[in-house]
Amino acid sequence: MRHIKIFDTTLRDGEQSPGVALNHAQKLEIAHQLSRLGVDIIEAGFAIASPGDFECIQRIAQEVHGPVICSLARLNKADIERAAMALEPAEKRRIHVFTSASKIHLEKMLKKTPEQILDLSREMIQFALQFTDDVEFSAQDVMRADPEFVYQLYAAAIEAGATTINIPDTVGYGAPNEYGRIIRTIHDDVVAGRNVAISTHCHDDLGMATALSLAAVENGATQIECTINGIGERAGNTSLEEVVMAIHTRKDWYHAETRINTRELYRASRLVSRLTGMPVQPNKAIVGDNAFAHESGIHQDGVLKHKDTYEIMNAELVGREAAVMVMGKHSGRAAFRKALSDLGYEFSEDKINGLFARFKDLADRKGQIYADDLRALVDSRTDVPQTFTLEGFQITSGLNITPVAFIRLNTPEGSVEATAHGDGPVAAAFTAISQITQITPELDTYRIQAVTRGSEALGEVSITARYQNMHITGQGVATDVVEASARAWIRVINQIVAGMGKTKIATDAAESL
Repeated sequence: MRHIKIFDTTLRDGEQSPGVALNHAQKLEIAHQLSRLGVDIIEAGFAIASPGDFECIQRIAQEVHGPVICSLARLNKADIERAAMALEPAEKRRIHVFTSASKIHLEKMLKKTPEQILDLSREMIQFALQFTDDVEFSAQDVMRADPEFVYQLYAAAIEAGATTINIPDTVGYGAPNEYGRIIRTIHDDVVAGRNVAISTHCHDDLGMATALSLAAVENGATQIECTINGIGERAGNTSLEEVVMAIHTRKDWYHAETRINTRELYRASRLVSRLTGMPVQPNKAIVGDNAFAHESGIHQDGVLKHKDTYEIMNAELVGREAAVMVMGKHSGRAAFRKALSDLGYEFSEDKINGLFARFKDLADRKGQIYADDLRALVDSRTDVPQTFTLEGFQITSGLNITPVAFIRLNTPEGSVEATAHGDGPVAAAFTAISQITQITPELDTYRIQAVTRGSEALGEVSITARYQNMHITGQGVATDVVEASARAWIRVINQIVAGMGKTKIATDAAESL
């Protein structure tokens, strides 16, 4: 079996999704999950893009062990040096240099001739090799480029010392057979038996990113660049969970395997969805809510008699619960800890205590607690300093009645209350919270969805907001929609306080009231 390396670019290309902005703590949390998942390479960012990107790559390089840590760099010395500095603490590091191959990119964007690109590629690959012996080379927009120039460019990259050559379909233009032929030619005639890995990086503009990546594997590629949930520029990237499970399920066809711990796939999907605020569509392969659901009577009958009649893989294999797991208000701490462990979560005793208190509160209100409830409970925890916490609220709303929200928050100065009106109960709650905290972010998006089953399902509210030059994502989970919304808004405000480093805000807010 050939080993197919999984190169995860969720933290670089994935974060380029419109509306997504992850802070350092969120990126680090995702990086640790990618390590548990077993990815071979984590592309942690673009070091020269900003001081924040540099610091985040450096922190991931220091704290995340197992995968190779990679930074992107253009073909210039400043980019490469910056990437090398950020990656210095990593046990294993890779510099990923890139240019473009298509005529439209060379003429309109780079304003260079093919000959200049060839010379610059050789020079910068050799420069990067001064900092690491693991250098990847990419040329954007291969599928719209002159094939002969593509082959010439990658031959030059290999001669200069590139250890991995990546063949990107940057704009999702290719067809699977067409892309496969290019990979086969590069494999047979350009690499020609040398110890150089061929990588694939495909975008989903025509809905074929997974098919293109698998066609590349069939034709000699040994690395797939992808993202959790397929997030990324425009229509996104190749979906990690899809290519991994396709290779796993069809080993008979691909004669290949990955080193991914498939039981961590669902957990990774939920984490990335929560932190980015990008929902997973219900019919999404592998990780969508309906991926292992059967509603048709014929399907139900078949599955009850034998799962294999309509399931080519089982839910447990990707970290989901096929059987119902029920807990309730009479469950003890030991049972709660065991339930979390069964779902793959391990926490310190202090965190268990905090989660257990919230579990008991939820069980009192909801009754039966399922695996998805527990996941939502865990996913809603926060490592952001809790300058403000919700102590209580009351809403008055109805037909032909102006909604009014009463909010009580715990602040560094003690309990503070406020009452406010709004166009609706959620807007009124947001206004009251902002009155207490004296922070009024600008709401960009608001999304609510049920994350568990039953008529008393937990509701998860995800919002994105802006404050000065900050872009923040907040989530809140509760059986009450207004409570979930309030918790999400408070989370945004706590992130603003933590990001600005202004603990004085809390004192000023209390004094103003």
